[in-house]
Amino acid sequence: MSERLRLGVNIDHVATIRNARGGDHPDPARAAALAHKAGADGLTVHLREDRRHIRDGDLEAIRKASSLPINLEMAATDEMCAIATAFRPHAACIVPEKREERTTEGGLDVAGGHGHIAPIVGKLNAAGCRVSLFIEPDPVQIAVAEVIGAPVVELHTGRYAELWNAGGFEAARDELERLKLAAVEARKRGVEPHAGHGLTFENVKPVAAITEIAELNIGHFLIGEAIFIGLDASVKKMRALMDEARARSAA
Repeated sequence: MSERLRLGVNIDHVATIRNARGGDHPDPARAAALAHKAGADGLTVHLREDRRHIRDGDLEAIRKASSLPINLEMAATDEMCAIATAFRPHAACIVPEKREERTTEGGLDVAGGHGHIAPIVGKLNAAGCRVSLFIEPDPVQIAVAEVIGAPVVELHTGRYAELWNAGGFEAARDELERLKLAAVEARKRGVEPHAGHGLTFENVKPVAAITEIAELNIGHFLIGEAIFIGLDASVKKMRALMDEARARSAA
């Protein structure tokens, strides 16, 4: 694989800051335009049941602010399926969602919940959305994703990031290998692998060097860094690190 690794920028937490006080600022649509200009390849937003960051009205505002493809993260519910099939984003990523969690915790159990998830995948496919399933780097989950017709899986890198934070590259080595094997397995099955969750300037390169992975989706860290260096610089630095890692892996 030698294609350019895509960067999807999740702008949810611009809306989180806005919602902490109410009103219209900071505006996630403005963040969408800035991320586009800085070199993002796509925009990710997660419309949650409780609307704690992105709101319904943000979807069209973001679409108007940037021509980048939108990846709508969503729970496997009838409400979210209806919103997605009406909005018709470029991609719809089905993620696990619990009311009490602060962020997505772990991957979707596609194998255990395929009877519920498969009809939603079918509806999203029929609406023209490129369906992705956010899963652990597990060959069983990948196999079921293929069977129910999802063209993309997003591999959860949260465990990798936690291990890296605890002990650096050596501590995360086994989980990195698990991600590599999962990406290879997905490609063998004709499923495009993406990855995301917990990626930072420090830990992104080994994941970006996995040539089978087509896209990384990164949000919380980039928005956090933007407080200190600006969103433009944050996105550009991540883009450069990803490109450097991919270039070295292809050499």
